[in-house]
Amino acid sequence: MFEPKAQNPTLAAMLIVGATAFIAAATLLAKLLGTDTLGPGLHPLQISHGRFVFAFTAIAGAALIVRPPIIRPHWGLHIGRTMFGWMGVTLMFASVAVIPMADATAISFLNPVFAMILAIPLLGETVGRIRWSAAAIALIGALILLRPTPGSFQPGALLALAAAGAMGMELIFIKKIAGRERVFQILIINNMIGVGISSAAVWPVWQMPTTPQWGALVALGLVMVGAQTLFVHAMARADASYVAPFSYATLIFAAAYDFGWFGVLPDGVTMLGAGIILGGAAMLAWREGRLRRK
Repeated sequence: MFEPKAQNPTLAAMLIVGATAFIAAATLLAKLLGTDTLGPGLHPLQISHGRFVFAFTAIAGAALIVRPPIIRPHWGLHIGRTMFGWMGVTLMFASVAVIPMADATAISFLNPVFAMILAIPLLGETVGRIRWSAAAIALIGALILLRPTPGSFQPGALLALAAAGAMGMELIFIKKIAGRERVFQILIINNMIGVGISSAAVWPVWQMPTTPQWGALVALGLVMVGAQTLFVHAMARADASYVAPFSYATLIFAAAYDFGWFGVLPDGVTMLGAGIILGGAAMLAWREGRLRRK
């Protein structure tokens, strides 16, 4: 029988911050793999394939030890969630290979905005003026990060924008599956389906990785397992509107990793656009929390 975890907001905040460090590390590994840093750059489809293969290998190994029961999974929701999650992560990996990690990470924070918009036709939700205002603010920040002038336009930012849209659709499925199944069951089914989807997509572009790239692919899978585990446990211990602001620490870690490895510092445009996006996303999280309590 599924039993909800005891509420512990302090622990939830700590888990989310840990998850953000892992997520930013995964983004860094994807950038290393997608550029010529560790060898000839790998295709984003191959990077996301490695992410799912090695994540599933780690989770399956753990499953052989703990032998968790698989109880009535909703396969339709799992397939839909994983399909859009795979699309989102592949597009995100493609974007960080060509634009600064801080820009791609900030744009990815639009996913709750897209989820809010998609929830209107798909979940029958109503959206008031405050939530629309929050969405508009966040989208203005994304427009700034696109740098829509002939001399500074970032085409790669469109990939991050598409990734946010796909991840927003994934959130719709997560909303439907939340509370139905245990954390371990969700993780193993998600990654198992992801292996199937990514394996079917990767074969036309697959190339033999170098030894450092193999190591980075393994690390990518393990880091994503850690991030997923911490995130799901955090969401089970506190309200989503409470933990959402802590997830924005991803941007801090991404900027730090990008500077530490590539020497890239966020410029004024990045800081302005990211700040506006975070403001709109925080406003939306606050409003979602108010509505949930009512």
